[in-house]
Amino acid sequence: MSEAPSLLRILRRGPVSDGPAAGQLAVLVHGSMDRATSFTRLMARLPDWTIVAYDRRGYAGSSGTGPSPSFDQQVADLIEVLDNTQAVAFGHSFGGDVVLAGAASHPGLIPTALVWEPPQPWLPWWPEATASRGAGADLDPEDRAEWFVRRMVGDRVWERLPSATRAQRRAEGHTLQAELRSLSHGAAFDAAAVRIPVIVGRGGNSSVHQRRAVRELAAALPAGTMAEIAGAGHGAHLSHPAEVAALLGQAAARA
Repeated sequence: MSEAPSLLRILRRGPVSDGPAAGQLAVLVHGSMDRATSFTRLMARLPDWTIVAYDRRGYAGSSGTGPSPSFDQQVADLIEVLDNTQAVAFGHSFGGDVVLAGAASHPGLIPTALVWEPPQPWLPWWPEATASRGAGADLDPEDRAEWFVRRMVGDRVWERLPSATRAQRRAEGHTLQAELRSLSHGAAFDAAAVRIPVIVGRGGNSSVHQRRAVRELAAALPAGTMAEIAGAGHGAHLSHPAEVAALLGQAAARA
């Protein structure tokens, strides 16, 4: 795995074994308060693929860029990372919004995709108690970042993180604030304009609103299909990487 020169930290890994993917390129786009290295377990289940993953603006190795000024910039970053090369895309959470918007505007670069529980706070029934609808916005950015991560991983895991890691996550609060705000200005993508084949994934243990949103999104996409991983939650690429890898293979087969 090597780094390419860019404003963004981009990680590239070629195939490490032979297999049916034969070096098929996949781009992996992470969610809020995350980073490219969270895909390590998933990448291990894709040994015959070529993988590109990157730290989105304001996170980890891309922290020097500062927060993204707009959602459109997130899409532009994805297109820059692809560098005119066609790739199967996997977007987790907020990364799924980026992938779907990118697929709508650049279907030639993203011929097929897998997205996992992308937030859609513009839906009229989306719960007010979610971060994407403004929950936690009364907190300072650093405190909101900690609140967000604690909700994702639990208090016990947060307290066991090294102090330097906790400090880094808290420092990413301004990035979190900016990207959550970017979802408050209306729909991040037009489902009807995403005409490529898309598998929309959800976990059997995910929240009721995430499960409903996935079902409705799969139905709204012209070539959408819903898939569920039993026993998984929102972080399926961490808890069920083999199953997510299998879904990515199914997505590639639909291109």
